[in-house]
Amino acid sequence: MDSPINKKTLEHLAKLTRIELKPKEETELLKDLQKILDYFEELKTLDTKEIKPMTGGTLIKNIFREDERKTNINEGAGKDAFPETQKGFLKIPPVFN
Repeated sequence: MDSPINKKTLEHLAKLTRIELKPKEETELLKDLQKILDYFEELKTLDTKEIKPMTGGTLIKNIFREDERKTNINEGAGKDAFPETQKGFLKIPPVFN
């Protein structure tokens, strides 16, 4: 079976990811990618009929709570120590001219 990753595909992926590869790097990367794909092919041959699917590596589940509206007890704190305010907001000098 021909490899789905060849030099042309690798060059296309490198261009998409804006990675410059030297010829030696291309050769090594092609070998590594082929090893990875071969390993996946090997995994496909395993009998997993008796194995329960997993959603993660743990049995811990998320616990959700209802959103609650809370008042901010610090609202306005320190505003009186700020040099300038305008309409209840802190006024700062312009960042851009």
